[in-house]
Amino acid sequence: MALASSALTALVPLSILGGTLLGSLTSYDAAQRIIKRYGLTGAGAQAVNALFSPAEGTSTSVGVFGTLFLAISALSFTRALQRLFEQTWELRPLSVRNTRNGLWWLLSAGGYGLVTAWLNAALGTGRTGLAVAVCEVPVTAVFLIWSGHVLSGRRIAWRDLVPFGVAAAVVTTVYSAATTLYLPHLFNTSAARYGVVGAVFALISALFGFMLAVVGSAALGREVRDELSRIAQGRRTPDDEVRRQWDGLVEQTRSRWRSVRRQVSRHRHGHPHDR
Repeated sequence: MALASSALTALVPLSILGGTLLGSLTSYDAAQRIIKRYGLTGAGAQAVNALFSPAEGTSTSVGVFGTLFLAISALSFTRALQRLFEQTWELRPLSVRNTRNGLWWLLSAGGYGLVTAWLNAALGTGRTGLAVAVCEVPVTAVFLIWSGHVLSGRRIAWRDLVPFGVAAAVVTTVYSAATTLYLPHLFNTSAARYGVVGAVFALISALFGFMLAVVGSAALGREVRDELSRIAQGRRTPDDEVRRQWDGLVEQTRSRWRSVRRQVSRHRHGHPHDR
């Protein structure tokens, strides 16, 4: 949820600014791309247009404070992704000392967005965009491997990130295809109920699912990398390792459940010290 919130905070203003800057050079329009990508109509399309398009009659220039806000929002998202890789690979936190790499990642993310936009424009003929999805898998895998490498301060080797990049590219591509079928309904119903805010609700829901896929792929990629390293070193996992880990997980879950039940029981009957 923290990743999805940071992504939304950075995505909307950057999309508006990027669409304004690129609009003078190309026909790029962030709102129209989302509408076309997910086949939005009616209230959903109107809400997305209102969210990503600057108000008529207003200036789209960015002042000092606007630039500072955009930089803080974007770098906050890069640091959230940075913490994901640091925690998954058990690295020492770099925090703001990795800001330069965060800026490099933002530039590469812009390039990745242009490549995927070109693929959608060139191949996006079907409703689910199967041809685009197939072509995006290797591009996304390379970008995610690069993301882990640069956001970790280049402390994670390329080859160690390959399982994560491949898994995340496949999972997010499948998720993107699935959202193509569901998001139009979500956008339309949310926008019909809440107006422009409904588009925000729909976006945060979609981003939450996407970030959940990325986090799960990062954990899976780390486990696969460790297993491949053990195999390469000739080390064999004990036969009862999986069983012991499962028993530990079950016991931990039961312990937390008992703790929750005790807290609920004390709250229901009233703790003596609270009376």
